[in-house]
Amino acid sequence: MYDVIVIGGGPSGLMAAISAGEAGAKVLLIDKGDKLGRKLAISGGGRCNVTNRLPVDQLIKHIPGNGRFLHSAFSIFSNEDIIMFFNKLGVQLKEEDHGRMFPVNNKAQSVVDALLRRLKELHITVRTNSPVDKVSYQKDNKKIVKLKNGDIYETTALIIAVGGKSVPQTGSTGDGYSWAKKAGHTITELFPTEVPVISNEKFIKQKTLQGLSLRDAAVSVLNAKGKAIVTHKMDMIFTHFGISGPAVLRCSQFIVKELKKSPNGAVLINIDIFPDKKEEALFQELHQMLKSDSKKSIKNIFKNLMPERYLLFLLENSEIDPSIQANNLSNEKLRVFVEKCKKFRFHVHGTQPIEKAFITGGGVSIKEIEPKTMVSKLVEGLYFCGEILDIHGYTGGFNITAAFVTGRLAGLNAAQCSKRLGSQ
Repeated sequence: MYDVIVIGGGPSGLMAAISAGEAGAKVLLIDKGDKLGRKLAISGGGRCNVTNRLPVDQLIKHIPGNGRFLHSAFSIFSNEDIIMFFNKLGVQLKEEDHGRMFPVNNKAQSVVDALLRRLKELHITVRTNSPVDKVSYQKDNKKIVKLKNGDIYETTALIIAVGGKSVPQTGSTGDGYSWAKKAGHTITELFPTEVPVISNEKFIKQKTLQGLSLRDAAVSVLNAKGKAIVTHKMDMIFTHFGISGPAVLRCSQFIVKELKKSPNGAVLINIDIFPDKKEEALFQELHQMLKSDSKKSIKNIFKNLMPERYLLFLLENSEIDPSIQANNLSNEKLRVFVEKCKKFRFHVHGTQPIEKAFITGGGVSIKEIEPKTMVSKLVEGLYFCGEILDIHGYTGGFNITAAFVTGRLAGLNAAQCSKRLGSQ
């Protein structure tokens, strides 16, 4: 018998177990893998993007999947509290671009080690290599957790923190959804987010631009009327199957949603290589460059504007011979080229599967969860935190922030709940 049982040893589960332990509960943490914190250890390219220091309203904007649900949670335990929490554990953090916070030593493992040390200090019982066979909910508020090896544990306060279905090699294989359903919870449709995008366009199939990166390009997802639904200005890369890179990953969830509405299974993408320049101003600038060097070839005059492969690709798309002299290029042709620079449009036809995604979209419906405590509105003493919830953000420390914040609230409140139910 334990006061609190936490299933799942990822960011939210570790935070939940520690928080319950700090509140005086006798805690059991169960994980099916051989190591705790596996997703943390590989996050941020092995450096662990612990949180993001943007103001709370900005944080919420960067969590397009139900970020508003976290308003109350952030008022109780914020990104600044996460920074203080890790400082107390001896992990100093530093701020990088766009508010991203990393350990000063650039080692994700130091974040994991600090959390594991804290579990030990709090005498939290840890069971690794312990897959759960089934979870059952009794009438007397007892929750029974049966492991595959036959061991049975009992608690009044159960926290399910087993993640979604993305990055399955870290143990996130969607086990928790059936336990949530058994308690009467709705699982909203699961879909990949922060995932590379597939295109069947000829130039992709022929690998014309494979491996080419564009810096600070504006990538937009267009609706059926050709209007931009979302635009992200970041780096991107052309791959052998389509497109990827930070800008594309952020657009991917919107592509998934648009594809559902598309009658022909395709969505239009727009790439603007000069997002900070208006089309007419760009035309005048390039026109001036051509006039100043009228005897030089187009290719030589424009070679510093963008990567050479992309330049040649756009010139070919505009039916311009890159070797012709500047004074032989008509204004009409230059306008076509400028338009391609600002509006290179092509179709995408899908994304890689959810297992290849960084983050799972969908999950336990937040309508059935108390936002200040993470407790189920359907079963007393049942808590959810982290990626199993229908909450998803962009990469950049936003998902880990949501995991730590929901884990903190689940842990503290589960400890209080076990005291209350235990004294009844």
